[in-house]
Amino acid sequence: MKSVIVSMTVAAGLMVAGSAMATEMPALAKKNGCTACHAIDHKVVGPAWMDVSKKYKGAKTYKYSNTGSAAANAKEYPLVEGLMMKVSKGGHGNWGSAAMIPNDPAGKKQGEIKELVEFVLGLDK
Repeated sequence: MKSVIVSMTVAAGLMVAGSAMATEMPALAKKNGCTACHAIDHKVVGPAWMDVSKKYKGAKTYKYSNTGSAAANAKEYPLVEGLMMKVSKGGHGNWGSAAMIPNDPAGKKQGEIKELVEFVLGLDK
């Protein structure tokens, strides 16, 4: 009887820990097609959002260029603003050869883009 109780307690603890750690893609990410290239915990076409969060943890700025030669003509921006530009206008060079496609080149969804960038950055807390 004692081993059954211990097993049930351990199983319940794992279920609670698993659900507390599991984070779902926000509806906004699904609505905007982010899930075609990204997942929270593993690489798809683009990097896992958790990896993005870890990479920029503690960073204050982001160097953005969508012209192919990121180092040569990159301009430094506050972190959230720079990442919003990357998501909005696209770019490449930060995560390998796959390019980030433009998701809001006209700038009409900046509130949604900002919410998603802040969600991603908040994953590694």
